Amino acid sequence: MKHELKTVRVYELAPETAGYRILIDRLWPRGLRKEALMPFFWAKELAPSNELRKWFGHIPERFPEFSERYRAELAENPRAEEIAETIRGLLAEQDVLLLYAAKNKEKNHAAVLKDWLLYDALSPGRPL
Repeated sequence: MKHELKTVRVYELAPETAGYRILIDRLWPRGLRKEALMPFFWAKELAPSNELRKWFGHIPERFPEFSERYRAELAENPRAEEIAETIRGLLAEQDVLLLYAAKNKEKNHAAVLKDWLLYDALSPGRPL
């Protein structure tokens, strides 16, 4: 892998930040104009289900169980595998930025998704 897979909070994204931008939230980030992210791909399919998102509620104590449940959702999501393969190809050419809106930079779905992409996507033991 020539380039990096990074997680970036959308509210901290500088316009000059290089890399392929993928918004991974199911809901549009509050107060943000689409032009602020351009160009970008909105991968709603990679976000946790509404039920899981609401259950988690960004309560830090629930993060370990949230992570397990979200990884299970990703493993059963055929679109997630397709997008993972696309990301693999993109990383050969440029950095890929997983954009999210959560306030907690460590205990959020972007951290889980990045880990899943790097270590589980496509086949276990075959990191991107």
